[in-house]
Amino acid sequence: MERAASRCAAWIRDHFPDGRPVYVFCGTGNNGGDGLAIARLLHESGREVHSFLVFYSKRFSEDCTVNRTRLEHTFGSRLQAVYGEADFPEIPPDALMVDALFGTGLNRPLAGLAAEVVARINGQSQPVIAIDMPSGLMADESSMGHTVVRATHTLSFEFYKLAFLMPDNGPFTGTVHILPVGIHPGYIGDTGTPYYLVDRRHILTLYKKRNAFSHKGTYGHALLLAGSFGKMGAAVLASAACLRSGAGLLTSHIPGCGYLILQTALPEAMCICDSSEKHWTEVPDPGNHYSAIGVGPGIGRHPQTVKALDGLLDAIGEQEGPPAVIDADALNILGAEKTLLQKIPAHSILTPHPREFERLFGETENNFDQLALQLRKSREHRLYIVLKGHYTRVTTPEGQCFFNSTGNAGMATAGSGDVLTGILTGLLAQGYAPLQAALFGVYLHGLAGDVAAKEQSAEAMIASDIIASLGNAFGELAAT
Repeated sequence: MERAASRCAAWIRDHFPDGRPVYVFCGTGNNGGDGLAIARLLHESGREVHSFLVFYSKRFSEDCTVNRTRLEHTFGSRLQAVYGEADFPEIPPDALMVDALFGTGLNRPLAGLAAEVVARINGQSQPVIAIDMPSGLMADESSMGHTVVRATHTLSFEFYKLAFLMPDNGPFTGTVHILPVGIHPGYIGDTGTPYYLVDRRHILTLYKKRNAFSHKGTYGHALLLAGSFGKMGAAVLASAACLRSGAGLLTSHIPGCGYLILQTALPEAMCICDSSEKHWTEVPDPGNHYSAIGVGPGIGRHPQTVKALDGLLDAIGEQEGPPAVIDADALNILGAEKTLLQKIPAHSILTPHPREFERLFGETENNFDQLALQLRKSREHRLYIVLKGHYTRVTTPEGQCFFNSTGNAGMATAGSGDVLTGILTGLLAQGYAPLQAALFGVYLHGLAGDVAAKEQSAEAMIASDIIASLGNAFGELAAT
């Protein structure tokens, strides 16, 4: 607890060095103990600190009692008690508030005095620093409809809590900062979990650097089925991303209307033109020519396209064809024609955004239920499901879940998903196993987006900026 408090106090001093007064609200459990220790350390460093002990319970944890005694020796009577809402202080506009009421041990919604104090904290305009977790937030289950502190920053320890990675909780956590507190590596290694946060160290164990004696055949031949009249941009984006991800060869199967568009925009890609001018109708042989297949960007949902997708899934299954990435309109077709779900080859990669996920597998009440459903469907259909968003998560047939750590809000733009499909298809073509391709591809996609955001800003980014930044993203990894 002392190490955690020291880290938090140092973070507050470093990020708010202007000497503003600090108002610390402490509970009677271990999170309150953290807050009392932080108040003491800030006071000892010369900061103006006002500390409040909220008596929502008469029971004190042992560590909270110890730190209360230490703080009283330092503060004396300046440690103030809050027995009711009337005891809540007037907080000056230039102050900083610290929430140390409840941490990870919370197992029910807040009520009574605790809920009243949280409501008062949320009613202020000053920045709020939550310690470990925003009070009222559940660590491992939904907090929808609960009273929860709306923090500006959350200071947590060693690892992300599962709740921090859920979109529903974004309004409560603010910016999350993970602080080390010296947990023994052996303890960490011996603790089992199905949940992982993918970072650069993990990706570097997957990244295959090129052999100087390789040739284009070394890096595979990808097949992309993409585009329709009015949506050829999706085919161009996916094709360009596939080649930029390192695929040796690419054939794009497109409707006739897209021939000049794709050959002009991307002369490095080979084209097969469908007999239809406007949409995909024909099933190419997925046999020995191709090492990976991507299908979906911009294909539309014409009845003949639905039939073609059905035929493609049959052909891949019958021939034990190459690994596949299924995205965009292909997912929408699957969502409307649920019988086709059973035909998806095992270990394929599906890349839905939240609405596409709902069409495929049904609606859920909250993010935790959605995660449970995603894990269940990955096991049931033996698929890798990539649910796109902030902290894009990849679930596996073995019941694991990997959250991605790269990317930014600038990637919420048309065509970003088509770029991801191209990257994943290109990595599969190069011989990455489906899980490796999913993790590496999502990370690389986000890293390129981060590079692009620095150059273009999140607001001005477009999907082609992500493709243009793939070289720098690879360069960052190669230089590590």
